Amino acid sequence: MTPDVIGTLIPIFLGLGAFAMVFGLRYLRNKENMAMIEKGMDPKLNANRPAPYRNLKWGLMLVGAGIGLFLAYFLSEQILRVDHDNPAIYFSLISIGGGIGLILSYKVEKKEVLDKNL
Repeated sequence: MTPDVIGTLIPIFLGLGAFAMVFGLRYLRNKENMAMIEKGMDPKLNANRPAPYRNLKWGLMLVGAGIGLFLAYFLSEQILRVDHDNPAIYFSLISIGGGIGLILSYKVEKKEVLDKNL
């Protein structure tokens, strides 16, 4: 394919992809609402449900990602002493740190819920 053909196909596929995404999201939300109505639930109550630990989850995830990024920088500069940047170290340790933050968030939420029930 020539670059001219590719240049005209990219906007077409981007537009079709955006339309398909919006259509799919609306279709799935409508299907979920219909299932809730069939079970006798009010779909509007589900949308306004509070999420009390959302800030804790984001905070611990970002702290974990920051620690992972710092650890990757430290490993790259001090321990491994490589001349070129290795992006795999950065991405893997950011993911590991974020995952550890989410696990800590889960444990804190679980502990709080168990304490309230006792």
